[in-house]
Amino acid sequence: MTDDRPLRVETQGRVGLITLHRPQQLNALNDALMDALGEALLAFDADPGIGAIVITGSEKAFAAGADIEAMADLTFMDVTQGQFITRNWETIRSVRKPVIAAVAGYAMGGGCELALACDVIVAAESARFALPEIKLAMLPGAGGTQRLPRAIGKAKAMDMCLSARMLDAQEADRYGLVSRVVPDAELLERTLVLATQIAAFSLPALVAIKESVNRAWESPLTEGILFERRALYGRFASSDAHEGMHAFLDKRKPAFAHR
Repeated sequence: MTDDRPLRVETQGRVGLITLHRPQQLNALNDALMDALGEALLAFDADPGIGAIVITGSEKAFAAGADIEAMADLTFMDVTQGQFITRNWETIRSVRKPVIAAVAGYAMGGGCELALACDVIVAAESARFALPEIKLAMLPGAGGTQRLPRAIGKAKAMDMCLSARMLDAQEADRYGLVSRVVPDAELLERTLVLATQIAAFSLPALVAIKESVNRAWESPLTEGILFERRALYGRFASSDAHEGMHAFLDKRKPAFAHR
């Protein structure tokens, strides 16, 4: 019996693991996959037993872009009335918990944009990143023209978008596109170790940090500082923060209740 599910979902301790699974299409991102991904992300976000989420693909491809076959005959009215991309690709923006992309092989077009929408990108040495939409007389429309300049700067983002330049893992690391580079054979193991480490911290503090860093990315400094200060003050209403500080003074490991 054929298993047509476009992704696999499992938990490992306090980590939710989502594996994209369209192997014949190199995990090309169609509506069915993005709908399922959004559902999985929201389910993990709502689960109090989960503190961090990992999204990964296969050894060959994290995701080799959007599904061009599904897009080729769409009209302007089709994409407008159907809220193309907005309807399901943007679900990840509402996830409050840390989301980590574990990328091996190709992260092309929409695959690169999906990785950019995550909070941390761990790249295998085989990882390749590109936004080649210009080759189709299209543009990166799932956040690529907006998130990429914020990640690597205008000049390098223009180069990638206008020329379809592909970055290998080491270039992506130098540019600031990825968080760290690891050997291919250790990608998932080391990403799960990182996710487990993050998930062990106080969940409300993780959410506050994610919100504050995202505000820095999207706001002027004055507004960002104001947001950060209010988030800091809010920590003093958290039992975890008091537990963390007293554990430090007592020279013991904190026992976070995620409250």
